Amino acid sequence: MRRLGELEAEIMDRLWRWDRLATVREVVDDINLHRDVAYTTVTTVTSILFHKGHLTRTRDGRVWQYRAVATREAYAAALMEDGLGASEDRPAALARFVENLDTEEIAALRKALRNVGRRAEP
Repeated sequence: MRRLGELEAEIMDRLWRWDRLATVREVVDDINLHRDVAYTTVTTVTSILFHKGHLTRTRDGRVWQYRAVATREAYAAALMEDGLGASEDRPAALARFVENLDTEEIAALRKALRNVGRRAEP
């Protein structure tokens, strides 16, 4: 999975936070609170995100409404999986990854491993 571009990430951030159907107009208006972006540009990038499978869309009259297909966390997990897939030595890559975690992140990783372990038990 390819990392999102800057505007793709801005659009997805809003749709992940809002967790609802939203129009391009809503996205444009929110982005324009911080920086100027053209409606047509956001329309194009939103359509690209839809065709890449990141968004679903529903017709409401003449307007498309968009929603994220997966959560931000699922997207981040897919990026991590792709990163691991780039290594010929997954255990070494995991070790290097864990070396860069802070104390809170290590605690969260331990908790996640315990939870996954519980689900794997018969």
